[in-house]
Parts: sequence; structure tokens; C-alpha cells
Amino acid sequence: MSVKLRLSVMMFLQYAIWGSWAPVLSAYLQNDLGFSGTQIGLIYSLLPLATIISPFLGGQIADRYFPAEKLIALLQLAGGGFLLLVAATTDYTTMIWLMLIYSILYAPTLALTNSIAMINMANSEKEFGSIRVWGTIGWITAGLSLAFWRSLAEAQQVPTIQGDTLVLAGIFSIVMGLLAFGLPHTPPRKEGSNPWAFLEALKMLKSKNMIIFFVIAFIVATELQFYYVLTAPFLTSDQIGVANARVSGVMVIAQLAEIIVMAVLLPRFLPKYGIRKVMLMGIVAWPLRYAIFAIGGPTWLVLASLALHGFCYVFFFTAAFIYMDQIAPKDIRHSAQSLITLILLGFGNYLGALFSGLVQSIFTSADQGTNWTGVFLVPFFLTMLCAVGFLIFFKEETRESLQSA
Repeated sequence: MSVKLRLSVMMFLQYAIWGSWAPVLSAYLQNDLGFSGTQIGLIYSLLPLATIISPFLGGQIADRYFPAEKLIALLQLAGGGFLLLVAATTDYTTMIWLMLIYSILYAPTLALTNSIAMINMANSEKEFGSIRVWGTIGWITAGLSLAFWRSLAEAQQVPTIQGDTLVLAGIFSIVMGLLAFGLPHTPPRKEGSNPWAFLEALKMLKSKNMIIFFVIAFIVATELQFYYVLTAPFLTSDQIGVANARVSGVMVIAQLAEIIVMAVLLPRFLPKYGIRKVMLMGIVAWPLRYAIFAIGGPTWLVLASLALHGFCYVFFFTAAFIYMDQIAPKDIRHSAQSLITLILLGFGNYLGALFSGLVQSIFTSADQGTNWTGVFLVPFFLTMLCAVGFLIFFKEETRESLQSA
């Protein structure tokens, strides 16, 4: 196969694994295993926690000792085995430890797949988007496959497999582990990278605008977990009534919108409106979505609001990474990307998963179930404050103004 095709398959499988379990695992944990919101939040916090420490593990090993493609193969094969073990587990304590080990295995592959893609492209700036989009397609395919399987089992009156969402992820992981041996050879560099390199970017915080930018981005990242952790239990609740067999298929509305916004709207909006206005549109989409969730109806509006994820994620997070690349001094651009990744996808998602689970537990009682209005009013008010704060206080920097600060 051509290099581009192999890299596209790699991205497809990388995110099909994640997309198999992340959107709907919480519904399985709550509805089938009876875990509390706090317990579910802790389970979801494990991958962000592993993301924080992965530069010190996978990155250093790939940089110093092993070819990246072989390291990915070993990590995914082992990860697939652990996913199948998690699927067979119903005990909370056992699941926590197994998921922690799995997360430590999977987290480094997120950066390694990006590295392999970048290194083996003739022009990464032009080609990476067309390859990375296959990751989103993989996420969508996983959700539709799970919905198809569950609907088929329901129609045939066959019991579904225990932890089927994790079983599907495990199968994708094992397939990727086997195919990864055929990825373009990417040998280790003679000198390993510095896992603390992102600290070089801290000098950017001399600017008040950058402090405002990072604080708001961090808070918004914590509220992202209300979507990832709680949407599936919310949709399958009696209030909305989406069937458990179909919820994974319904939730791909968000990824379909993400592709459209990424491929069609972002390239047009950025030159026309500029980075600040685009990011403001992205932040405003967050409280709008959570307001609809808090109202809790009509059902068609709640389901339609899933499409706002495309604006929430692309217009804010993707634009934030682009903005960081535009303003960071050339000698610390990679460090700046490492810093914002750590803040958003690491600490932000980690604390957000714990916080969202805690909020659900607070608004849940044994006799009345979960008060979803109360749950989603929390991220509504926090993201609304972020939108107002961004509008009033954030002023767009340039590379020159930042260096002179």
C-alpha cells in the first residue's frame, strides 16, 4: 500500500478504538453496572491522566530506543488484550486498575501516530488534514457499527455481549497492532527529546492576554467532559428516551458536524473573521448546547444540538492550536503546542472528568434519579462566563507583540 493509504488506515483505526468506548461507556457503567457519577468520572479521568505522563514514557522510548511503528504495534496489541479484560469485568476496583493500565498503553499512541504521519509526509501542512480526517471517520464508523450490532441483536432477540463497547474497541486495537508492523519505518532519533520542553513556552505567559487565553481555554476544556462523560446517560434516560441500542449511532451526529465544520467552514471563516471572532463563536456554542441539554426537550432539538459539537470543538480547540502556532516564537513553536496540549487534553480533561462525575452524583438521588437540568446548568453558567470573559478581556496577540511584551 502507498504511504498515504497506510497512514490513513492508521488514523482510522486509532480513533475507531477510542470512538468505540468513549461516547457510550458511561451509559453501560451507569445503566448496566450501576456505577455512580463519581465512579464513572474517575474512570473517564484515567486517559487524560495518562496523557499527562505519556511524554515521559512513550515519547522518550520512541525517541531513544525503538522504531515508532513497532512501539505502536506492541502498545496496541497489549491494549487490545486489556480492553477485553475490562469488558469481562464488573467489579469497580478491578476495572479502575485495568483501565489505568490500558490508558497508559493507549495514551502514547496518540502522539506517536501524529509523529509517524508528520515525518512520512512530503508536505505535512497540506497533507495532514486529509489523513487526520480518517480518524474522525473511524470514530463515526465505530459508533455506527456498535449501533448496528445492538439493533441486530435486539431484532434477533439475542443477548448483547457484556461490555460490547469495550469488546469492539479491543478488536480494533488488536487489528491496529497487527497492521502497525507494516507502517512506514520510523527509527528513533539519535538524541531523545526533552520531556520538559514545553516549559520553554512558559515565557509566553509574560503577556496578560496569554494568561487570559490559557485560563479560559483550561476552563472550557474541563467543561468538554460534561459532553463526553454524561451525554450517553442523558440521552438514554427516560427524559430523552434514546434506545441503548441506538445511542452510539445517534451520537455520531457530533462527528459528522465536526468534519463539515473542519473541512468547509473553518477554512472560510478564519480568513474572513479572524481567529478571535472564530474562537468567540466556538465558545458561545458551548453554553447554547448545554442550555438545550438543561431544558431537556423537545427530543428533536436535543438531538439536533449534538451538531453544535462541530462548532464547539473546531471553532475553539482547533482554532486555539492554530492561534498558538501563529503567535509562538519560531524557536519554541513545538514547545508551545506541547504546553497547550498538556493544559487542555491533559489537566483540563482530567479535572473535567472528575468534576462532571461529581456534579452528576450531587444531582442524583436514589428515589428520583438524576436531575439533568441541574447537571447541565453547571457547564452552561461556566462556559457562559468564559464567553463573556473572552469577549471583554481577550485581545488577539501577534508574534511580534508577544515577543516585545
